[in-house]
Amino acid sequence: MPLLAQALAEQQAATQYPVRWPLPIPVEDFLVRPGEERAWVAEVEGRVVGHVAVHTLGDGLRGPFLDALGTDELAELAVLFVAGDVVGTGVGGRLHDTAVEWIRASGRRPVLDVVPVHARAVAVYRHRGWQVVGEVQPVWLAEDFPTLVLMALSARPPAARP
Repeated sequence: MPLLAQALAEQQAATQYPVRWPLPIPVEDFLVRPGEERAWVAEVEGRVVGHVAVHTLGDGLRGPFLDALGTDELAELAVLFVAGDVVGTGVGGRLHDTAVEWIRASGRRPVLDVVPVHARAVAVYRHRGWQVVGEVQPVWLAEDFPTLVLMALSARPPAARP
């Protein structure tokens, strides 16, 4: 856990993830949250360089996603980050794909939320097929921040091209 906390702290200045820094809670409580079903950690040459988790949707986002998608058979991809020196190496993509595959194998549709100040994150998710399905202003996000963007992937992976 201390190594994950360090990796998160080191990448925060460049990515602004998480938006609030320092966090108003212990970093460990940000990394491991209520509703976490699974989590994966990436290592390169024995060094912790990334993380992703899958969460059961909490009450704050369940309603907006249900309204947007018409189902509550959803699981949230969350707390995805990689160390700055491995950006562009595929580590983040492998974490992403592992979590998405696990969600789909559980019979649910992958969803996530992102603060739009993370323009690069939104662009990466769109490139990977995520679609914007709504916006919401949760109570934990400061009023002067843009609304939270809700995104979803298709329930099943796209069919392979012949």
